[in-house]
This record gives sequence, structure tokens and C-alpha cells, in this order.
Amino acid sequence: MQNDTNLKQNHKIEEAISALQKAPDDELLAHALTVIRRQMKAGAHLITAVEADPASDSFTLRTVTTADGKTWFYAFTSYEEQFKGGDTIMSGFTSPIDRLFEVTLHTSEVEGLILNPWNCTLMLDKNLIRIILGV
Repeated sequence: MQNDTNLKQNHKIEEAISALQKAPDDELLAHALTVIRRQMKAGAHLITAVEADPASDSFTLRTVTTADGKTWFYAFTSYEEQFKGGDTIMSGFTSPIDRLFEVTLHTSEVEGLILNPWNCTLMLDKNLIRIILGV
């Protein structure tokens, strides 16, 4: 599980986010979105945090609420990022990036998706997700 090949090249996403965090500007944001798009088209996955929904005998994506009161889905680029903080005892599944983005766009209760909420963080609102998907 820790060697999931669908996560193998996600370090490229982490590097792009890290560069953006060090020097936030539109060019580095565009680069980060491009790297995510390339990974998505290459079939990469993200690790999604899920919780059991006893009412429907299924799982739902976990959310986090930011200081401004907005609710977001969250996902991780690697197992290392998943275990850097927060709730380290959680269930997670890998999911293709495009499928996770589609679910996010179709869920009215969330603002978007936060990549790596504990470290190397990038908040992708629905507009940025549409840009990545080319919609």
C-alpha cells in the first residue's frame, strides 16, 4: 500500500506547491495547476480521507472547516503527507484525481479541495479545479 504506483510521481505536485508557497505569484500558481493536470492525465491518484456512513452502509469523503467557516474536502499526494498531522488514524482510499475533482465540483456543501492540509498545502477552490479539468 505504501508503494502505490498511482502515487509514485506525486512528488512533482509537492515540489510545485512548495515553490508556490516560497514565492506566491500567478506564474507559480499556473505551474502548480499544470503539474496537477499532467499528473491527472497520467492517471495519478490522491489519497482521500473517508469515514463510514452508517445510514447508507457506504463511505463519505471527510471534510475540514477553515477559520472562515467554509467546508472543504481534503486529500493527500502521498502517505508521508497524510501522516504529518491532524487525524493520523483515518481511513483512506486512493482515487483518480479527475474523479475526485468531479465529485468536489458536484458537491454543493464544499468550497473545493485542500491538498495536503497539514503541510505543503494548496487550496483548490472550484474555479481552480475547473481550470485544471479544462472545463
